[in-house]
Amino acid sequence: MLKRIDLVRAFEKEQMRRKPPDYRRNLRIVEALYEHARRLGALPLKDPLEGIEVDVRLARIINVRGDTDPHRPAA
Repeated sequence: MLKRIDLVRAFEKEQMRRKPPDYRRNLRIVEALYEHARRLGALPLKDPLEGIEVDVRLARIINVRGDTDPHRPAA
């Protein structure tokens, strides 16, 4: 767990300011990662829906907005 999230955010902001996104470089990285996963046998999935119930349950838990959520409109 990060203890000084403010420092991490400042670092990330400075990195983004210094180095604008490079679409082609990012695309090459994604393609290389996909090829690596394919060679390892992790992709393509044999059954893409295997474990979907767990994924849906986790998504519901993670995406629940509580009363303290600053983005939640007042009732």
